[in-house]
Amino acid sequence: MFTSNQPECHFSLVLISLLSCTTNQARLTVSPSSSQFFEGDFVSLSCEEDDSSAGWTLRRNTSKEQRTQCGDGWGQPAGLTNSSCKIEYMYPWDSGVYWCESREGPISNMVNLTVTGGSVILQSPVLPVMEGDDVTLLCKTKTTPSNLPAAFYKDGSLIRKQPTGHMTIQHVSRSDEGLYKCDISGHGESPSSWITVTGDTLTCLCFCSFQHSQCDDNLMTVFALF
Repeated sequence: MFTSNQPECHFSLVLISLLSCTTNQARLTVSPSSSQFFEGDFVSLSCEEDDSSAGWTLRRNTSKEQRTQCGDGWGQPAGLTNSSCKIEYMYPWDSGVYWCESREGPISNMVNLTVTGGSVILQSPVLPVMEGDDVTLLCKTKTTPSNLPAAFYKDGSLIRKQPTGHMTIQHVSRSDEGLYKCDISGHGESPSSWITVTGDTLTCLCFCSFQHSQCDDNLMTVFALF
């Protein structure tokens, strides 16, 4: 019989999804759904909340500022809380990383937005793409028409040239993950944007300790089920 002089710890078993052991989640959405914008474009950002009581706030990091929230020198809150924000006129210095943060500490997915003063952008998914999905990239000019022939590049190498300015990657896999940009002859080159490819949603088991005099209340072990 095994004995121990250590106090016994009691655990609860919690089945959840998305590799997260918190119940209050938020997802940052961007409208229009793109990772690149022209100077002067409008954008709306919103924390889609499972629990509004968590007090989600939209924040960003840029080259000029760190962890500033909407309304603090940039953007306008779109409601009574700081969980939604609109930027009426985007400038290149609005380029940066945006996320939602709760007052308890957890954060949402992070989104990298690029604003250019140039004449070409690459419209690509702003959120990670699921393996097996089709992804369409659009090379767009600031002036019409925007369906001009374009060349598409991944990690600096030419993928292909398309006559109408858009390219579809069918059944994406992890090998399609990388840094993409496009070029329209006579108009210029877009900034680069990273496209992330993610696998199936995993389910995890979280073993969270309850209060105990000799136990770490925040102890958490995650087992991914494949």
